Amino acid sequence: MSADDIRLVRVADFFESLSEATLADLDRVYAAGARFKDPFNEVQGLTSIAAIFRHMYAQVDGPHFVVKSRMMAGDEAFLTWDFLFRMKRFSREQQCIHGATHLRFDTAGLVAEHRDYWDAAEELYEKLPVLGGFMRLLKRAASA
Repeated sequence: MSADDIRLVRVADFFESLSEATLADLDRVYAAGARFKDPFNEVQGLTSIAAIFRHMYAQVDGPHFVVKSRMMAGDEAFLTWDFLFRMKRFSREQQCIHGATHLRFDTAGLVAEHRDYWDAAEELYEKLPVLGGFMRLLKRAASA
């Protein structure tokens, strides 16, 4: 396995086995000054990244990532994934967010930049009571 593959496998394995306990191992995957961005957050540093994941555990039950595909070119990688969870406050049904992550590794092989891409309107807001109906109405009005 090449060094590229090892970096990407390490990250994919980390996400697929992510738990509150494994957050202590964040520094085995992320550089100290890593930047993280998703549709709701933009932070830098291990403490701030860990806080995002801790918040996830406070907001949802049974969160679990399933990596669907991965590719690497140089010091950059791209993952597609499903994020499975149950909302604590609204619906107890299992939900799924389909998304992708762009990663850039530093010279030590750690993640220096992490950017998540997923459609918050379709994947989350449309599933919420009241707001979901409004979002679907907006979507219909905007479609051709």
